[in-house]
Amino acid sequence: MKLKTIAKLLTVGLSLTLIACVSNTDEGYSRITGWKYNDKNGAGYTVKKSYSAIVPPGMVAIEGGSFTIGEKGEYITNAPRNNSPRRITVSSFYMDEWEVSNKDWNEYVNWMKVVFGKTAPRLVQKALPNNSVWREDLAYNEPYLQNYFTHPAFNEYPVVGITWEQAQDFCQWRTDRANERALVQAGVIVPLDYSKLDQMIDLDSISNNFVFNTQKYLLQPSYQPTAGKYSKKDLYGHDRKVDMSDGILYSNFRLPTEAEWEYAAYALSPDDNGMVPEGKIYPWSGNQLRNSSKKYQGRMMANYVRGRGDMMGTSGSVSITRPVNSFYPNDFGLYNMAGNVNEWVLDVYRPTSYTDVAEYNSFRGNIYQTPIVLESDSIGNKSYKIDSLGRIANEVAKGDDARSFKDGDASSQIDFLVNDSTGLANLKKNNNDPTDILRPRITDKTRVYKGGSWKDRVYWLNPSARRSLDQDKSTNDIGFRCAMSMTGTMAKSKR
Repeated sequence: MKLKTIAKLLTVGLSLTLIACVSNTDEGYSRITGWKYNDKNGAGYTVKKSYSAIVPPGMVAIEGGSFTIGEKGEYITNAPRNNSPRRITVSSFYMDEWEVSNKDWNEYVNWMKVVFGKTAPRLVQKALPNNSVWREDLAYNEPYLQNYFTHPAFNEYPVVGITWEQAQDFCQWRTDRANERALVQAGVIVPLDYSKLDQMIDLDSISNNFVFNTQKYLLQPSYQPTAGKYSKKDLYGHDRKVDMSDGILYSNFRLPTEAEWEYAAYALSPDDNGMVPEGKIYPWSGNQLRNSSKKYQGRMMANYVRGRGDMMGTSGSVSITRPVNSFYPNDFGLYNMAGNVNEWVLDVYRPTSYTDVAEYNSFRGNIYQTPIVLESDSIGNKSYKIDSLGRIANEVAKGDDARSFKDGDASSQIDFLVNDSTGLANLKKNNNDPTDILRPRITDKTRVYKGGSWKDRVYWLNPSARRSLDQDKSTNDIGFRCAMSMTGTMAKSKR
């Protein structure tokens, strides 16, 4: 009897010990060592007790998954067969609900004028859209050239005349401004005092001491802008830099990859049986160009060219771009993923990309960059080269440019794509005759754009259709929207 009693007591004691261990883990103890987290009397290892993912401003959370990228049917067209179907998987990410508008871009230009207008007006000029894209030799579009970007009537219209390179600069600017605001809201820093710009007489002092840059803040210990001390107290009361482990800073805003863009455009969602239907032709449900719902039956789902001379210009409608919140969102809540304006994506163009790229997070265009170090002290602190925009300057080491990685033989550098926006070939006019040695060529600066626009035929509204343009060129029918890689758990969009 005594042995049985002892055994019972041991069993109860062991159970209580296990419960205590679980309780301790829940209360902030290590399940590996048993030591308490966030204890200033201990080693000082800090663990964030709770973290909730926050959807970046203006964005929608897109839950990743597997889908068939590429053409969904046979089309009778002169367009190249450069989108062979293939099964791939895309990880979760965030994407702008709307295309970047004139109002959004004007906010960017205004900031550039305030910060660099006196010391480096060339930087402001570099940020301006190319309004001349509205000019055509046999059309009168001067009112658009004069008013489209600046008049408040066009505030909510998508910005155009933007090169791929300008879109990249905007994404970097947006990253820095969003992270600056996040640190201000967290009480880590004080807002920048723009009146102090008058005290800075040259570009170097502004770039090095005033402009907040996320990478510079994270990497350079000595970086303390004149507006305040960018630091946070640790458990022992010492100053330390906030880093990504604090869950305050956003990841980089960027252009979406081609795979992300196409996945987001189709917005494939499971039905009541958990099955995901494939074979959609357009971003909206069904394969019709007019709304089939009872309430909005017959209304157009996008603006595009319906036929020669028919630019959606029936009485009472607008024949160019429309406000970025026009028409109807797809099942992910994204507007104008077909029509309105084409959109730049991150990828370098190759006709064979869909057959070459990886099965997970497919992308062509990696350029692995390394910050340029000016000097380093004995304990590993480094100072970095700062560019004219106040950002850490980066370089690409030999072998780290993967844009041309396994892109085929010399013939893959030849562009057979007819970039005729209406989809009607004019080989002689556009100099795209495959036998012509002067035909356009694909380079590592040739980028993909997708989506179809107000001046495109219906074929280009299919999300799998792809075209290309050099990254330093712009048109009146190409805009963009931003994306961001998702870190950790899925966050719910507040729509």
